[in-house]
Amino acid sequence: MGQAMADRLLTAGHDVMLHNRTPAKLADLTKRGAKAANTIAEAARYSGVVISMLADDDALRAVALGEDGLIASMPQGGIHLVMGTHDVGMIRALGDAHAKAKQILIAAPVLGRPDAVTSGRLGIIAGGDAAAIATCKPLLESLGRRVFFAGSDPGSAAAMKLANNFLLACAIESLGEAFALVEKSGVNSNVFQEMVADGLFACPAYTIYSKIIADKAWDNVGFTVSLALKDINLALAAGQIAHVPMPSANVCRDRLIGAIAHGDQERDWATMALDQARSSGLA
Repeated sequence: MGQAMADRLLTAGHDVMLHNRTPAKLADLTKRGAKAANTIAEAARYSGVVISMLADDDALRAVALGEDGLIASMPQGGIHLVMGTHDVGMIRALGDAHAKAKQILIAAPVLGRPDAVTSGRLGIIAGGDAAAIATCKPLLESLGRRVFFAGSDPGSAAAMKLANNFLLACAIESLGEAFALVEKSGVNSNVFQEMVADGLFACPAYTIYSKIIADKAWDNVGFTVSLALKDINLALAAGQIAHVPMPSANVCRDRLIGAIAHGDQERDWATMALDQARSSGLA
């Protein structure tokens, strides 16, 4: 996802410096004009805006709070644009740490699979200081089709992203149950998929994932089972912070754990439907 985003920024004409723990991954982008930073500190000092796109809270904590990390290296007034999916409490705590250093954190998690970045269909949720978000507007507009303003609290953007992923997980889980029912009843799954994609559920969440499930394309990976489990656990944590029960999230969590128990952690999270099929005696 981060590489696709960097490519979009370069295409839009932005001056981009990149840092990756594996420098070889930057080769194609540096050939296109991006600069490569040897350290996080070098990248942090290059511009007034630093974008992070990291897999989990541990990685974000290390990059932002570590010795010579972002908070130690960014200039006063610098903006940290956090575009990964992270814990609500983590984002709020990190925002406070940036504020103490007279820096600004904007949470701007993204909506869409990697191909949505390439095609310009990415959605972005932005939360934090409105003036800082306005400063970042050219970057955000280069990356996505629309920016949704979540409010002045960066944690609100994190909560919106987790709520979005929770809804999508529920859609995949319910599709898995529906496909298992029709297949055990002798229905051609491709016909059922056509019906889903042509009727009340003719929207990306159902059309994309019903096609993956019908084709059993578990290795067409846009978002892995392991990352999905991380996000569902974060959604449950957000629910605990807000005192909101989320029983459906627990169902999705158990389905993802079942998929991991079968060794499917690096397959697409649509594999939740495969785990349902196994429970139904279909696989």
